[in-house]
Amino acid sequence: MPSRTESPPPRRARNLALELVESLGDRIRDGRLPPGDKLPTEAAIMAEYGVSRTVVREALSKLQAAGQVRTRHGIGTFVVGAGEAAPFRISPEQLATLQDVIAMLELRIGMETEAAALAAQRRTEGNLREMRAALDDFAAAVHAGRDGVAADFRFHLEIARATQNPHFAELMAALGASMIPRARLDAPVPLTEERREFLRRVHAEHENIYDAIAAHDGEGARAAMRTHLANSRERRRRAQVQAAPRARMAGRTARATT
Repeated sequence: MPSRTESPPPRRARNLALELVESLGDRIRDGRLPPGDKLPTEAAIMAEYGVSRTVVREALSKLQAAGQVRTRHGIGTFVVGAGEAAPFRISPEQLATLQDVIAMLELRIGMETEAAALAAQRRTEGNLREMRAALDDFAAAVHAGRDGVAADFRFHLEIARATQNPHFAELMAALGASMIPRARLDAPVPLTEERREFLRRVHAEHENIYDAIAAHDGEGARAAMRTHLANSRERRRRAQVQAAPRARMAGRTARATT
C-alpha cells in the first residue's frame, strides 16, 4: 500500500505556472535571457524550479502568447524579446486566498487614496449624482438582506471616473467587482444581524468619503478612503491570523488519521 505521507500537498499548478512566467519574464526583461537565446530545456526548468512538465508547458504557452518567446518544434524555445505589455488583469486564481485579497487591498490603498483626493478636486455634479445613486443602492441592498457588492463597486468606480483621468477608471474597470473582498471570500448566505451591522459600518465609511469629495476636501477624501480600505485590510488580516491555528489543527488531525 503506497505511503500517504511522501510529500506535502502540492500548490495549485495554475499558481505555479504564474510564478514561473513571472520569473522567466524577469530574466527576459532584465537581459539575462536576451533575444535570440534558447531557453533551458523543459527538464532543466523542471529541475531548477521543482515543478511538473505541465506547469512548464503552461508557463511557456503564456510567455509565447505575450510575444516573449517562440517555440520551434524539434529545436527548442527561443527568446523573442520583452514583448508587448499585456493588458493589466488580475485573474480569479490570483484572488483565491486571504493573502491574495490582502495584496489586492494594498494595491487599492495605494491607488484609491490618491484617486479620492483627485476626485475631490475635479468631480462634477454628474459624478456626485452617480456616487449618491450607488450609495443609495448599497443601503437599499443591505436593508433587503443583500450584500450590495455591485453597488459598492459602482461607488468606487465612479470615484475613479471623477478624477477625470481615464487611467484610473480603466484600471478600476480592469480589476472589476472582484476587487471587493467579500465578492471573493464571503459565502452568499442570508445576512445575519452581525453581518448587517458590518455592512452599515462600510456604508458609513463610504458616506465619509462622499462627503469629503462633495466638499472639495482633497486631504479629507484621501484620509477617509485610506481609513475605509485599511479597515478592510485589517479585518482580513485578523481573519488570516484566526484561520492559521484551525489550519494547523486540521493538518494534525489529517496526519493522525492516515
